[in-house]
Amino acid sequence: MSVFSAPAFDGHELVSFCEDKSSGLRAIIAVHDSTLGAGVGGCRMYPYASDEEALHDVLRLSRGMTYKSALAGLPLGGGKSVIIGDPRSDKSRKLLQAMGDFIDSQSGRYVAAEDSGTGPADIRVMAERTAFVSGLDDNEYGGDPSPSTAYGVFLGIRTAVKHRLGVDSLEGLSVAIQGLGHVGYYLAKHLVTEKAKVYGADVSSENLQRAVDDLGVIPVDVDDILSIEADVLAPCAMGAVLNARSIPAIRAGIIAGAANNQLATDEDGASLQDRGILYCPDFLINAGGIVDVHHQRIGLPEAQKRAHIQRIEATLSEVLRRADECHLQTQEIAEQLAEEILASARASRGASLAAVG
Repeated sequence: MSVFSAPAFDGHELVSFCEDKSSGLRAIIAVHDSTLGAGVGGCRMYPYASDEEALHDVLRLSRGMTYKSALAGLPLGGGKSVIIGDPRSDKSRKLLQAMGDFIDSQSGRYVAAEDSGTGPADIRVMAERTAFVSGLDDNEYGGDPSPSTAYGVFLGIRTAVKHRLGVDSLEGLSVAIQGLGHVGYYLAKHLVTEKAKVYGADVSSENLQRAVDDLGVIPVDVDDILSIEADVLAPCAMGAVLNARSIPAIRAGIIAGAANNQLATDEDGASLQDRGILYCPDFLINAGGIVDVHHQRIGLPEAQKRAHIQRIEATLSEVLRRADECHLQTQEIAEQLAEEILASARASRGASLAAVG
């Protein structure tokens, strides 16, 4: 496997591999950029079809974390880790402890939190071996940042609706959610509270039934959720769901969801723009979780965390405004804005070093 020639390498600062045969751990840690701080991001466990697929995912995810933290105004860099394996059958205490050792071996360059396939309980096991983890607060969600992620996505939907449709309320509007796990469920709860009509699909029948029973979500087959007629489509499962096959069938005017790396390629963003579909960059509106993680680590009060997450509305509004003015993709504008923040930080650091010298 060649790391430097990988399509998603993009100048990563650190890519580290681990195989622990005694526990079965096979994992990768990637830090994309540490200009703003240590690389912070979730630890994902997934049964990747190949090592190359796992590498591609961790590189794309860590790059997205760089932009996510920059746009969220956090003193954090972009990092991510993946464990190759099925969380339902391959996860064990020994494997999680080995992952903690792997994280600790990076000496703080990477800080882990929960992600798809892992949860706060898993992070607690890793914490037995390393201090470089987050998401362990004993709050009402047990340290789970998913509710904060969902809140940020909800704010993104509300902002996009106001921008595109000119309305302040979600009442009567329809939203289709792909994925009703932790984030999707809490997002549906926000939307139902605002009297939106919510459709939902999930590969897990238990997740779907819980959303139907608790919230009144209208069930949809997983093969139909992306093409259902709705005002908003919210992908909240895995990435790369917006691609050459799915985009022509989409019948929603706005896409705003929690899944990371929803666009399979840059060209898919152009395809959405050509179809007149307003895309809210995922790394911008799903930043509530990393804001939560940061606030847990430094012990700030709940009200301050919530106010920080609410900045997503203003940042998204700025991105949508610039995209309209420049006739560019929203993804491009969001990346440009993040790069501006990173460039300013590099310049300030350079000036400080020059002054000391």
